[in-house]
Amino acid sequence: MTPAERDRFEKCLALAARGATPGERDAARAAAERIAAGLGLTLDAAIAGLRGPGPSASSEPPRRPPPPPRRPFAWAQPKEPVKPITVEELRRQKAETEAWKKRMAASAELKRKRDQADQEAYAAEQRAAQAERDREWAAARARRNAP
Repeated sequence: MTPAERDRFEKCLALAARGATPGERDAARAAAERIAAGLGLTLDAAIAGLRGPGPSASSEPPRRPPPPPRRPFAWAQPKEPVKPITVEELRRQKAETEAWKKRMAASAELKRKRDQADQEAYAAEQRAAQAERDREWAAARARRNAP
């Protein structure tokens, strides 16, 4: 008997012994008889072979031990009591937030000054280039209009 056949046979026997309705128990017994017949055995011989050598007291397959109890989910654990926040803690948090805001403002100011200096240098460069183009244009116009 292959492990799959053995497993199916055991399940049919368990259902035949503990089925919910008489029809369910009869159908499970018939299925167990078909499996045994497919192996060339009678139902009693297949049951005896399943249990190994030794007399069997009942037609019920051996019971498996119950599974170990499941660990409860994290959300099912009791929560720790809430500790009220103290005035000192609130003041510490506020001071920490204010210090952070000051650091961010100082950093933003430095960045703004650097960017402004870069923009002013670029604008001065562009003004100088435009002034040079204007002088060249004026010189060219003066040459065209000269007699």
